[in-house]
Amino acid sequence: MVEDWSAGATIGGRPIPALPDMARLRAERFANVQDQLEAQGIDGLVLLGSAGVAHSTGADAPGEDAGKAGLFRAVAVVLRGESSPHLYTPFLDGVPPEFPADHVHGPLFPDLDDGIGELADALSGYFPAGARLGVDEQTHPMLRALDRFAWSDSSAVLGAAKIIKTPDEVSAIREAQRITEQAMETAREALRPGMRQTELSGIFLRRIFELGATANAIDPIWQVMTATKAEGPWTTHGDLAYPISTTDQILREGDVIWVDAGICHRGYASDFGRTWVTSSHLHLTARQTSHFERWRSVVAAARDILKPGVSALELGRAAIAANDGVKPWMEHFYLAHGIGTDSAEMPLIGTDLGEGFDGSLIMAPGMVLVFEPVIWDEGYAGYRSEDIVAVTDTGWVQLSGLRYDPFEVSG
Repeated sequence: MVEDWSAGATIGGRPIPALPDMARLRAERFANVQDQLEAQGIDGLVLLGSAGVAHSTGADAPGEDAGKAGLFRAVAVVLRGESSPHLYTPFLDGVPPEFPADHVHGPLFPDLDDGIGELADALSGYFPAGARLGVDEQTHPMLRALDRFAWSDSSAVLGAAKIIKTPDEVSAIREAQRITEQAMETAREALRPGMRQTELSGIFLRRIFELGATANAIDPIWQVMTATKAEGPWTTHGDLAYPISTTDQILREGDVIWVDAGICHRGYASDFGRTWVTSSHLHLTARQTSHFERWRSVVAAARDILKPGVSALELGRAAIAANDGVKPWMEHFYLAHGIGTDSAEMPLIGTDLGEGFDGSLIMAPGMVLVFEPVIWDEGYAGYRSEDIVAVTDTGWVQLSGLRYDPFEVSG
């Protein structure tokens, strides 16, 4: 039985399906890219990054060691006005079933001097000299050999195309989040003093693939928080050191752990953040409980006003007011970020771009927000969690759903 989690919510007058129609999702997503190419006068895109390729083509590629990923990569070429992109890939089993066969090609090797000629020939067959092209990555061979085109950052096109999600995309994010939450519940139930961080990672990673995840997107973080900033690692920004990479550190009785992880499922990312406490006989302190309640009040204050037409600046001010005038997020992060084919993408709320930027960022149906405020009092290790919502035609709908154990309060 499929959960009716969207409760009749609509985006652009269309209901959010319980499960995404992936063929429809890919078609509408590509149409949004074409709309932006036309609006911005860009002739096409050349995409090498895995997120850009996945977004424009819907093609899957296996997870790879970072040292190998640059050599065996997929490349997408998008021409303005065409109904489908061109995909150059060594991973033919990842091509969507509806993808036109004459738009699927063998691999290119833009990272190699020996391979740049084939890329140049392919692009010359699509675009005239001087064409305006957006690109997400440029290799050294590309910089040396492809100066006949006018290059620009593809994020201007992709960012505008991705910021508004279709109902199917919202459903896909929810699906990825459900897998993550189920796997995290398995890890939390296994948590005990004497475990290593890497043991938790093993439990989580095994479980996500049992549940159908196609890739892990964020190396799971199980950061033991110090009571004060001074006890933690030194940082250039002077704020908390977070996140710190997972090691084989042993988790001990009473450790306060900030948890963070994200997977990729059918091309869409999830994002899970919680605060856990390692204990064989848990008893939360009054300060720990109050931190959680303050965190909840900050999120609630922002969500209480969240609807189409509200600015990011208004959301930030509501969150600050709920925290007694103190900004409840870290300097090098934000109050909220978007999520989609990337684990963090627009909209970004509370960045160092300032109030002018936040004032111009207006919420619209289809935007997805991951709220991740932080509550910190020196001496107590703090509280951090993440909640995901999608802006609908009339307000918002919750995409994350796991309880805030061990604080025993329903989400």
